[in-house]
Amino acid sequence: MLRHIARRLASLVPVMLGVSVTVFLILQITPGDPARLMAGQQADPQVLANIRAELGLDLPLPVQYWNFLSGAVQGDLGRSYRSGRPVMDEIRRRLPFTLELAVAGMVFALALGLSAGILAAYKRQTLFDTLTMVGSLLGISMPGFWIAILLLIAFSLHLGWLPASGRGGPLWTGVGFRHLLLPAFTLSLSSAAVLARITRATMIEVLNQDYIKTARAKGLGQRVVMIKHALKNALIPVVTIAGIQFGDMLANTAIIETVFAWPGISRVGVQAIGARDFPMVQGVVLFTALVFVLMNLVVDMLYVYLDPRIKYQ
Repeated sequence: MLRHIARRLASLVPVMLGVSVTVFLILQITPGDPARLMAGQQADPQVLANIRAELGLDLPLPVQYWNFLSGAVQGDLGRSYRSGRPVMDEIRRRLPFTLELAVAGMVFALALGLSAGILAAYKRQTLFDTLTMVGSLLGISMPGFWIAILLLIAFSLHLGWLPASGRGGPLWTGVGFRHLLLPAFTLSLSSAAVLARITRATMIEVLNQDYIKTARAKGLGQRVVMIKHALKNALIPVVTIAGIQFGDMLANTAIIETVFAWPGISRVGVQAIGARDFPMVQGVVLFTALVFVLMNLVVDMLYVYLDPRIKYQ
């Protein structure tokens, strides 16, 4: 197990290197000049040249990438073009807020998706099953920003139950929890829909296995059969999809954080793209990729718990 974890951690190096090269090259071909955005459209050419020299934008691309990579290895992602603050400081300050939102969204998604999928499998070919599948299809199909606006209008504007924007404080406070509910629930809907469909399909497959029929023949109750025998064996593909959905949530937080004015790292990344703040964009993308890859490692470790027959050499 430890050897497998060490191999997976070592595989992070080429993955992160590939991510860094990709985001660097994409930023280089993106229209817009950071120096002109900082100095203004009517700035003197000499002023623009001085800004480019100060930011290192006048260097050859291989040299710019090497400077970025050598600094990133040492924990220095450069300074933001907009604020002048170290990118790492901004990430340390904002990343916990994004993770808070993503984890809360994942909790909602698992609670909604697993319960709906299990009940749909138990009551398959009934009205509840049909409504669950139709609802999950709508959840997958509807754009996140549109759902967010609808929920804002319903629960904040008309009903006044929940705050419309911002982070009210730590999660364990009443105000902070109320501010988190709406964006986290909105973020969870698409993933919950996917998990519901996967859970239903895997549960139906498992319920047709011989050992489930044997458990029922022994007189075990339906709840015991569903939860103790069927669910655990159906969870491996569900856990795999849940890990992928967590990565999707990290990507979708950019939309949710923008709509709900959540002070997370994804919102900063969107603003940095508009300002051509290359160091900030590169730092946000690298850390998002790192969290996604580490989440996949956690999923691999869960396989051993769910199925003891799985052994990592």
